[in-house]
Amino acid sequence: MKQRIITGVIAAALFIPFVIYGGTPLTIVLYGLATVGLQELLNMKGRSLLSIPGLISLIALYAFMMPDAWAQWVFETTGYVKVEFAFMAVILLLIHTVVVKNSFTFDDAAFAILGTLYIGVGFFYMIETRAEGLNFVVYALLVVWFTDSGAYFTGRKIGKRKLWPEISPNKTIEGFVGGIVWAIGIALILNYFVDLDKPILIIIIVTIIASVFGQMGDLVESALKRHFNVKDSGNILPGHGGILDRFDSILFVMPLLHFLHFI
Repeated sequence: MKQRIITGVIAAALFIPFVIYGGTPLTIVLYGLATVGLQELLNMKGRSLLSIPGLISLIALYAFMMPDAWAQWVFETTGYVKVEFAFMAVILLLIHTVVVKNSFTFDDAAFAILGTLYIGVGFFYMIETRAEGLNFVVYALLVVWFTDSGAYFTGRKIGKRKLWPEISPNKTIEGFVGGIVWAIGIALILNYFVDLDKPILIIIIVTIIASVFGQMGDLVESALKRHFNVKDSGNILPGHGGILDRFDSILFVMPLLHFLHFI
């Protein structure tokens, strides 16, 4: 626990200034985090980022993550939209299955593309949310962090009924509900100080949905790790695991906020 807290404090101290500053520095940092996240995902399946399919997947990831401002410049320069670059990556991955005589299979190609979507779209919406202003990025991060903390402490204190033991044995229904309550609390406190410019009822409803989606993101990561029989996605963060272990919830919440037109 001590190592987990120390790592969390140091990581937050390094990451938060970039979130506050925004712009290109934050985008570069998120590209770096996404690169590590893709490496972790491929490693779970026994694939390397430093391989032909790994590098093709990286191109697709960078295409998915491309901020709208950059994508507009690319379109004006080349005439291509970013989804076309991503589709080219799909074609190249499928060609690779033939070249290597199915030692890299269609399933591997599908896993690589789904993985780049999972990581790339989530980080893309974090970039775009920050471009809209700081308040909603802070809102999303606080909702995720307080959901995670609320679920943990509530589960430890009063948790009895298992939420999804086949996926994550330690999570409880009480913790799940506690995470939502903590998320609502921090959202209302944040709104009091910075004014999210939304009706209170909408803030509460969106926060409940975001908290649920955030916890589902965490469960999805747990399901992946259980399927591939690994404890953590990586070991870059002592006491916390890998990048995907820390950003699994935010990768679900950021696109959701845009889908709900909350931003």
